[in-house]
Amino acid sequence: MRGMKKISTYQYLVCAAILACACALAQQTTVKKVAPVGAKGLDGKSLYQEFCAVCHGTDGKGGGPAASALKMPPADLTQIARRNGGTFPDTRVMSILKGETSISAHGSQDMPTWGKTFNDVSGNLTVAQGRMHALVMYLEQMQAK
Repeated sequence: MRGMKKISTYQYLVCAAILACACALAQQTTVKKVAPVGAKGLDGKSLYQEFCAVCHGTDGKGGGPAASALKMPPADLTQIARRNGGTFPDTRVMSILKGETSISAHGSQDMPTWGKTFNDVSGNLTVAQGRMHALVMYLEQMQAK
């Protein structure tokens, strides 16, 4: 094995660091942003499945397929009433959906404010309000007993 150089510990560490960085970059997840499209259904459950489940999960507990790509884990929406003394705060939830009330976990409002989205899709504020109301009612039905 003449002519082969010995690799120093320093060189091993540098190689290991480069490999670790490459692996970390390869595992980063990104969420693709897409333009809103018309809702297939107008009932709360259909709206939830179409617009919310991707982050909050079909069961509302925060385990949707895009959850791992978010900076903060999505809230467990089945616990809203419990976190509010046993009463579902429908007015506050509606305010959050409209984008009037921000939530610290959402940072700079990474969660879409569906009021604007629903209005942009339908072009009709009354239809947008109806969709948000249906979504709030469905969230209230999802609350853990």
